[in-house]
Amino acid sequence: MPRTSSSGPPTVALRLECRDRPGALVAVTERLAAAGGTVRTLSTVRRVGPAGPAASVPAPSPGGDPLAELELEVEGLSETAAVAALAGLPELTREPHLTRTLERVFGKRVIVIGGGAQVAQVALGAVSEADRHNLRGERISVDTIALVGEENLAAAVRAVADLPRARCLVLAGSLMGGDVTRAVRELQAAGIPVIALNMAGSITGAADLVVSDPVQAGTMAVMAIADTASFDLARQRGRRY
Repeated sequence: MPRTSSSGPPTVALRLECRDRPGALVAVTERLAAAGGTVRTLSTVRRVGPAGPAASVPAPSPGGDPLAELELEVEGLSETAAVAALAGLPELTREPHLTRTLERVFGKRVIVIGGGAQVAQVALGAVSEADRHNLRGERISVDTIALVGEENLAAAVRAVADLPRARCLVLAGSLMGGDVTRAVRELQAAGIPVIALNMAGSITGAADLVVSDPVQAGTMAVMAIADTASFDLARQRGRRY
């Protein structure tokens, strides 16, 4: 599987304060689409409460509606054009604020899932290797979660496909199989490669690469997605180290 490059069409990031009511998001995306933009990501950062952004109860806007703070990433528009497209929109309570896209700030992500001790060792190798490439202009971040239980692990593996900027999954544990293996095959079909530690269970037969040393597994995961590396995971598929 070829490495996924972070290069692509320019993306504009916007932070919006929007009336939290039905149809508000539709109005925002319709304006951007009419101007020629394509919304790539949209998330609710927080609902703005009466005691400040961290409050749980949303504060009413001047029109009586609660407020929500949104983050959007849009392709196909310049920063000026994106802001102009949303000018005067009744659903917004203030002018859009330009920010930096998460791709530019945090870049590509390596996801590590499994047992705490193994996850920590994989993260050690991944963070050390990411630092080496990030000094050369990359932006690679490492996300971890320690989980136990087949159901929890399978759900987490499937959810990786929905994570923005996820480029590689490392499974770190001592026993995985069953529904976790099925989830891995689904993730691979979505284009995300999987590296597994050498462990008991059927997971080692499904992973793209099996590595015994957790530190080395983390290192190889970063090398597999780094544009500044010459490591090709496709050429290693099915091998064990």
